[in-house]
Amino acid sequence: MSELDNNQTAAVSEEPAVPEIKIDQTVLEEMAKAGILYGRRKSKTHPHMRSWIYTTRNGIEILDLPKTMEAVERAGEFLKGVAKKDGIIMTVGTKPSAQGLAESFAAKFTFPFVVKRWLGGTLTNFKTISKRNQYYMNLKSDKATGKLEKYTKKERVALDKQIEKMNGFFLGLERLTRVPDALVVINAKDHIIAVREAKIMKIPVVAILSTDTDPEIVNYPIPANDNSTTSIAWILSRLESKIEEGLKERPAAAPKA
Repeated sequence: MSELDNNQTAAVSEEPAVPEIKIDQTVLEEMAKAGILYGRRKSKTHPHMRSWIYTTRNGIEILDLPKTMEAVERAGEFLKGVAKKDGIIMTVGTKPSAQGLAESFAAKFTFPFVVKRWLGGTLTNFKTISKRNQYYMNLKSDKATGKLEKYTKKERVALDKQIEKMNGFFLGLERLTRVPDALVVINAKDHIIAVREAKIMKIPVVAILSTDTDPEIVNYPIPANDNSTTSIAWILSRLESKIEEGLKERPAAAPKA
């Protein structure tokens, strides 16, 4: 039984049409080379992940790559639809293996991201977080334009420390102008608070997750090696292509009168 409640399930009931996937052997070889197939130790396997596992080698779960490929395509079609409607897709990845990739992925589309620390209430207490975020942006702007020079040296040092501290919370949130339409989470288990907030707010989640995580906690699970930089990069590249397709299919803006 899925952990998604009935309301959230209804909110995402319109599944994107996924084209028939013809698995190319070359693609499977690429995925294997990227290390996507490696899960966690068998002793840590979540029961709901068993259908995604092909075999076990030396105590390590090996994922069924064709099924993972299908999951990538399904998630990609969903994100394509969000992009087509000019939606906001927020990326979350705070582990060292994911930080740079998550930021680059978001930056390509000017989407918001979190790569340092998830600030509790980012989604569920959006109005308050937005006010703090605006204060942070104003503070950075004032520093860049020299407006902080009117303060004493001691006061400027204190403000610099405040900016540095707030960087850990608000870096990447400058682009979060409203509640996002979707989340892309790298390693759902490590970002369970973000996943739970999205569930409360009925925001669909695409997540790269390993064999120790319940795939039913998110709407679009992508079982894969969520610790490997090459694995994450390969998957994000496929999702990126789908988002680009969606952006190209956006309706043209109506001419101004």
